[in-house]
Amino acid sequence: MTSREPSRKPNRAVLAAVAVVHVTAATLTWRDLRSRTAGQVRGSREGWRAASAVNTLGSVGYWLFGRRSR
Repeated sequence: MTSREPSRKPNRAVLAAVAVVHVTAATLTWRDLRSRTAGQVRGSREGWRAASAVNTLGSVGYWLFGRRSR
């Protein structure tokens, strides 16, 4: 018989902070996408919106690789 570690409850403050960071990043990404033309974005704008909605790394990827100079 294997012993299992007791399950730990997630810290609500940490989860709330992560949620705030994600929503803020996604909001800023969507706002920037709305202000750019298709030629100023690498890839499709809808794809970047979906990626940023799924997780925070999608927003980070957009800011690092998805934008072209104005």
